[in-house]
Amino acid sequence: MILGVRAHDFGKSSMEELAEKISAKGFQCIQLALWKAIEGLPTDPGFFSPGLAYRIRETFYKRNIQIAVLGCYINPIHPDPEERKKNIMKFKEHIRYASQLGSYIVATETGHVKPEERETAFNILLGTVEELVYEAEKFGVFIGIEGGDMDTISSPEWMYRLLSHIKSNNLQVVFDPFNFIPKDDYQKQDDVIKQSFELFGDKIVAVHAKDFMIENGKAVPIHTIGKGLMNYELLLKLIKTRKPYVNVSMEGTRPETMEESKRFITELYEKI
Repeated sequence: MILGVRAHDFGKSSMEELAEKISAKGFQCIQLALWKAIEGLPTDPGFFSPGLAYRIRETFYKRNIQIAVLGCYINPIHPDPEERKKNIMKFKEHIRYASQLGSYIVATETGHVKPEERETAFNILLGTVEELVYEAEKFGVFIGIEGGDMDTISSPEWMYRLLSHIKSNNLQVVFDPFNFIPKDDYQKQDDVIKQSFELFGDKIVAVHAKDFMIENGKAVPIHTIGKGLMNYELLLKLIKTRKPYVNVSMEGTRPETMEESKRFITELYEKI
């Protein structure tokens, strides 16, 4: 397991300041959403250049930090075709420059949707992902799809359905187990984690780690991993046996809780 963190959980700053903060915490890798983490970068398509990609990569690499996942969290099912087209253009640009940044995974979620509209949204998502996969295949990059309980891909079954429709090795999964756990029935988490590894464990290229507690009968994320109810013994055991050296990014932690969270994960991983 290669343990890291979302870069923007440190806040937004210059790339040099950001790299120093992450290095000081001893993390080996990051998920980098450029416009969420680095000051001064435009958000519209067309801002990338080989020089910029080199500068970002070297800033982190000289501090031994791998840009494991390049986050480009667009809405791939945007109801406005023109806005959806802009989102696709932005994602394609990330695909083209990912390897120059030292990353081979560009990640996105699948868009919030009402349950009764999920089937329609899924068909739109298919069209978007097919177009992005075609681009990814040309550049030797993985698209990492992350599901969520309120999203088009809302369960392990829906993720498996997407992967079954688009049979490309360039389409992979960023697995966040919390996102698939029923928020009103967290005790199903073991089934969700096991089912995910059974259905698409071979497609998992990165993992998100966060923890949760129950408030008003619902599972809600907390900022310190190891202080909640997530079954990390099961998750880390599956990671150790099925996905050795996979990149694991802590999510939603704060700078003041990162070291405790990191210690919990690494110590438990060593014991398993």
